[in-house]
Amino acid sequence: MDVNGKVAVVTGAASGMGLAMARTFANSGMKVVLADIEEAALNEVVNDLSGDGHSAIGVRTDVSKLDEVQALADETLKEFGAVHVLCNNAGVGVGAPVGNTSIADWKWTLDIDLWGPIYGVETFLPLIEEQGEGHINSTASMAGLYAGASLGAYNVAKHGVVALMASLERDLRWRESKVRASVLCPGPINTQIVDSERNRDPDDAAAHIDSEQGQKFWEFLTRTLANGMDPAEVGPMVLDAVINEKFWILTHPEMGEIAVNQSRAMLEDQRLTR
Repeated sequence: MDVNGKVAVVTGAASGMGLAMARTFANSGMKVVLADIEEAALNEVVNDLSGDGHSAIGVRTDVSKLDEVQALADETLKEFGAVHVLCNNAGVGVGAPVGNTSIADWKWTLDIDLWGPIYGVETFLPLIEEQGEGHINSTASMAGLYAGASLGAYNVAKHGVVALMASLERDLRWRESKVRASVLCPGPINTQIVDSERNRDPDDAAAHIDSEQGQKFWEFLTRTLANGMDPAEVGPMVLDAVINEKFWILTHPEMGEIAVNQSRAMLEDQRLTR
């Protein structure tokens, strides 16, 4: 797909991987629509992109709300008249083991991490198909390929995102659509996801169940991500998938061996791991 002059929409675009995608797309000649729940940060990055001569607008969006995703689509069409690429990137996480996770934590995580991409696909796919070509990407995680401990709600959401995008890609190919789909499964990236509750309603966050297991894992994750890949490296990977019609985007392909070993264990002795 030739992206020059095309229109891209990126959610969770005010920081981290979403910002990297938006910058990469803009530098490749695309018009970009940045969506994020953090309005001040969103306005700042849009001003930076516009100041560099790029065509960019920002739309404050809570991806857990269908009407706001639809409003994002409306603003995109109002400003640019078309949309060719969608990146469902906004995401959150909370550390908690299954069986000791509050219903509020389950709902908050799934509403953003899984329903957000579902709303994005259902809203934007018809608009993209009208252009005769395009691409939809969603951010999952290596946690969407294998489920580690202490991150149950996140694991469930990200497995759902992988299934959503694989189903979409097969549906598109079945009907010979010119639109393509991809899924981003990052490993450790130095983003602000460990601080994602900064945008959560305090009353809802208060329902979180503290546990020693969950806390220890979150401390480990915080240290790991602090030494993770620069999110700026992820943007070109997503652009490459759009241009060259790749489905899987793995920032740390070596971690894929864990998923491979899990599949081997399933086939060899029906255990979860070998």
